[in-house]
Amino acid sequence: MAAKSTFTNMVLSLGSICLVCSALLGIANNVTAEPIAQATLAKINDKISYVVPSYDNNPSDNVTMVEVDGTEYKVYLASMSDKVVGYAIEVAPTGFGGPISMIVGFDAENGNIYNTAVISHSETPGLGDKIASNEQGSFRDQFIEMNPASNKLSVRKDGGDIDAITAATISSRAFTVGVSTAYKVYLTLVGSGDADVVSGASKK
Repeated sequence: MAAKSTFTNMVLSLGSICLVCSALLGIANNVTAEPIAQATLAKINDKISYVVPSYDNNPSDNVTMVEVDGTEYKVYLASMSDKVVGYAIEVAPTGFGGPISMIVGFDAENGNIYNTAVISHSETPGLGDKIASNEQGSFRDQFIEMNPASNKLSVRKDGGDIDAITAATISSRAFTVGVSTAYKVYLTLVGSGDADVVSGASKK
């Protein structure tokens, strides 16, 4: 009986420990979730300011979802004096090391790519990670002020107009696919013929 009692007590003790650990993990998640969400939002806001013309609204509060080929994409609308000046489109193509979270900005006035930015990635250091470089003459510079309608959005190895990063064709191709996808989203948005949808306003 003593052995059985000892085993029962051990099971109860382990069960209690597991419950306490679960409770502590739940508390920790609740405590850290909000700061992480705020940090992520701050990072996205920073990238948005980099990829669209100057604005006086808060694009992260003016978001619309656009579906292309069965996938929904988030579009941040940047406005100045209540007029949309740019569209920041979030996409996540698959690179060599996994998803590349990125934002592509379009100038509402002419439809050109205003700029691009990488939010996060897992590409190879010293090679594929150059997709995130902001240095002058970097890979992403070739997309600035590009008219997508007049350029083939694929790397030269695939017959396109984009110069790939040396020894990082997969990363370069993935990033370019991301830009091409964002352009499809942009065309779907502005090509809807519904100005109220584009501006984020309710149609009357």
